[in-house]
Amino acid sequence: KMSLSEYLHFDVYGIELYKIVLSFLCLLSALFVKVVFNQAVIPLFHKFAKRTKSTYDDLLVEALHKPLNAVIYVTGIYYAIIVLSLPSEPYNFPRFFYSTYRIAISLITVWAIYRLSNLLATFLRRIISKADHEMAEVFAPLITQALRVTILIIGVLLIIQNLGYSVGSLLAGLGIGGLAVALAAQDTISNLFGTFVMIADRPFKVGDWVQFRDIDGNVESIGFRSTKIRTWSKSLKILPNKLLTSEIIENWSEMPKRRVKMNLGITYDSSPEKICLLRDSMERILAEDPDVDQDYYLVYFTDFGPSSLDFFVYYFTKSTVWKEYLAVRQRINIKFINAVRELGLSFAFPSQSVYFGDQLQLANPVSDSLK
Repeated sequence: KMSLSEYLHFDVYGIELYKIVLSFLCLLSALFVKVVFNQAVIPLFHKFAKRTKSTYDDLLVEALHKPLNAVIYVTGIYYAIIVLSLPSEPYNFPRFFYSTYRIAISLITVWAIYRLSNLLATFLRRIISKADHEMAEVFAPLITQALRVTILIIGVLLIIQNLGYSVGSLLAGLGIGGLAVALAAQDTISNLFGTFVMIADRPFKVGDWVQFRDIDGNVESIGFRSTKIRTWSKSLKILPNKLLTSEIIENWSEMPKRRVKMNLGITYDSSPEKICLLRDSMERILAEDPDVDQDYYLVYFTDFGPSSLDFFVYYFTKSTVWKEYLAVRQRINIKFINAVRELGLSFAFPSQSVYFGDQLQLANPVSDSLK
């Protein structure tokens, strides 16, 4: 019979049996720690976080939960391999797995920091909101994007360093080609500066209705390089920010009220008395309508048109919403029609009078004296 010591030192493909047992125990321990961590530690952290008024601790626990699980798994696997005492010849397995472990931990660290960027972005958004809520809505997503890009760059450099390469030499090499990169990226840099100008001037914000050249629609998002506008035909226009800061943009959402400007023509057989009564009636219609802004409105008989006596009507609706604005215009127009009909007047339409023979002479009596 073999003793326990002999069993434990029994060779299995060049690895002693007790080392295989230790490797299995390392994996089992990692699984046990993971279960305890998820079933006891994390719920305890959540419990403490819920007792506080701040939401930052909740975000912190949520951000670190999965990365810490990954650390437990990777560490368990690494020590399960190390206890096997793999040979270093002809290939150095211990060194290979140690480098792999360091790279894995570096990746998990970058992942954890990347998830924590949401926490920092939330914190910055609240700080900016105290000064200017609209700026926070535009600026916070840009900060989040910048943080994430920075974290990824640092993570790549950290992994390169762990692989044994000199980051300093790499950066020096990048510096040599920096001029070429700058020339190639000049449009990107221009758009980036355009973004900063937009943040400072705030010509519009996400959700605003804007018009730029022949593009008309709602701002859907503002990025580092471009702004997305959803047009009324539901197509998506992507505009470089440098263009938006160098040309005229019309922001319809900033209208405090909405203008109505129109001409209304009646026939030439209308008497001066009825013209005055119609003007007073239309002015009264505007004055009594609750959706018409009462600060400024005009109704005047202004022109002798080619085929009509023209009234100039000018007023503002209180609502700037397109549907509500059209509803007010429709209601006012119907009241104008009723006012014209009540006075026995008629709307004019384009027309011409043609004279023949004796009618022409009657219309121009002076013509006989010129013969």
